[in-house]
Amino acid sequence: MTDKLINEADIYARFAEYGVATVYEASGRQGLVNIPLIPVIPGRTVAGPALTVLCGQGDNLMVHAAMAHVKPGDIIVMTMPEPAPVALIGELLVTQAKVRGAAGILVDAAVRDVDVLRKMGLPIWTRYVRVLGATKTKLGAINEPVTVGGTSISPGDIVIMDDDGAVVVAAARVTEVLSASQARVDREAKLRAKLEQGALSYDLHGLRALVEGKQASG
Repeated sequence: MTDKLINEADIYARFAEYGVATVYEASGRQGLVNIPLIPVIPGRTVAGPALTVLCGQGDNLMVHAAMAHVKPGDIIVMTMPEPAPVALIGELLVTQAKVRGAAGILVDAAVRDVDVLRKMGLPIWTRYVRVLGATKTKLGAINEPVTVGGTSISPGDIVIMDDDGAVVVAAARVTEVLSASQARVDREAKLRAKLEQGALSYDLHGLRALVEGKQASG
């Protein structure tokens, strides 16, 4: 394994450790995938580079094609021109993604075979759970920028997902956001210690003066 791959693996592990909320706040509240997401396997956290798949409306032809592009550690991001509760993946496609080493899947559509998917163990986040089947006739695009939940996702951007949802860090901001995330974790550790000793965020953040000053002046 090359030093580059070792470094990349460490980066993904650190982002997964920080989690969605910390990375979102540390990035300046950028990159939020602002849609309701269902974690098929609750309690999991993953992070990795995006492999983007733009499907035709109601169609999963490009998901089948994308399986030939999956590399170990990828987060497969699949979407359509308009969100719809059409199942883009189920047991057989997830089997292929797992065999090829995908770290996780983000589906801006539906999944099905959920009971089986849970047993398979590959972390998946989805907008819908629905059995409505997709066609396999429409061309789309693989590894081109897509927009999901108001956030643009380019191939290689880092996608972080946990029970809070998903957030994306642009490839150009990785070092900056990693540093900011660690700084936030350090600040929160100090704050937590004070709270455990009985302090109130109401005072530590100067909120008492804000609230009671307004009440007095009102």
